[in-house]
Amino acid sequence: MSEPIDFDAMNRPVIAEFRQTGGKAGGIFEGKPLVLVHHIGAKSGTERIAPLVPLLDDGRIYIFASKGGADTNPDWYHNLVANPTITIEFGTETYTANARLLSGDERDTVYAKQVAVEPQFGEYQNKTTRVIPVFELQRP
Repeated sequence: MSEPIDFDAMNRPVIAEFRQTGGKAGGIFEGKPLVLVHHIGAKSGTERIAPLVPLLDDGRIYIFASKGGADTNPDWYHNLVANPTITIEFGTETYTANARLLSGDERDTVYAKQVAVEPQFGEYQNKTTRVIPVFELQRP
């Protein structure tokens, strides 16, 4: 049996680089937009930070609970459902936002836009039978 992935340890250098460069990171994130989503554990109450590749569309920010096409949602998905008021870091800004879960045609339209910009998201959807959730990060 393989060891569980320590996402916190994996994310720490990405978060540090994001903050050092004013919102950019290299490696798999090179040349892509990036947002840091601070979320509160649904069970633990612990704050965690997830670096995510968003869709930026007409002043809106969308994030995708793809987990690389795994058959389960990422932990942060459950945390946003339980605690939708979050803090995000985008570029050099940090602000409070509300994570609104999309559904139906709205979700499908936004997901298709992300696939057009970041084709790997189409591959993620094809790897799983679950519908990958999409959130809009709404600034109050």
